[in-house]
Amino acid sequence: MTEPAPAAVAEPSEGAGPALRLDDGEVAARIARIDELLEKVQIAPGPMAQTAIDAVRVLTEVYGEALARVLDHADAALAERLTEDELLGHLLVLHDLHPEPPDRRAARAVERLRPAVRERGGDVTLDSVEGPVARVRLRTAGCGSGCGSASTGVEEAVREAVLAVAPELTSVETVPETESRQPAFVPVDSLMRRPAAPQGST
Repeated sequence: MTEPAPAAVAEPSEGAGPALRLDDGEVAARIARIDELLEKVQIAPGPMAQTAIDAVRVLTEVYGEALARVLDHADAALAERLTEDELLGHLLVLHDLHPEPPDRRAARAVERLRPAVRERGGDVTLDSVEGPVARVRLRTAGCGSGCGSASTGVEEAVREAVLAVAPELTSVETVPETESRQPAFVPVDSLMRRPAAPQGST
């Protein structure tokens, strides 16, 4: 029986350009596809499913070590540029390598959403991060926080964005807008005015 010939390895053609890059949408699609495939592997019967999961785990550990070595060689400016990239930021968080604390990552996530919220007549800012809880101030068009389905949709978008970049946090809470109050003092000129006398009085 003749053994099959080894598969030929394609050599890069002379003058070939750089490999095609993926934009953010394509990256998101591939991440979703990975999740879908892993779910299928996890429910597949037989020992080969566990072997596949172990292979993915080991490969992930190797990529994590590679990212750690990149950070070891990066100066402060390059490290900051790496963390600002959305995909790299997610990978650094995944491997517990992100050099920024969760409150700074949460603030960046909120700032990224802020222009879209402002376009709809509202606003959102990070109020604080206390322990595992992030608190945001949210105002939607025509009302304060907690006003109808529009506010609920924005709250959900903010929650997903914050927890994606800072999975150490457990929840994102909305801080009510402070209502404006009337001045507690009485104007001086009102003290100097005498009340009008009732009609018919002398």
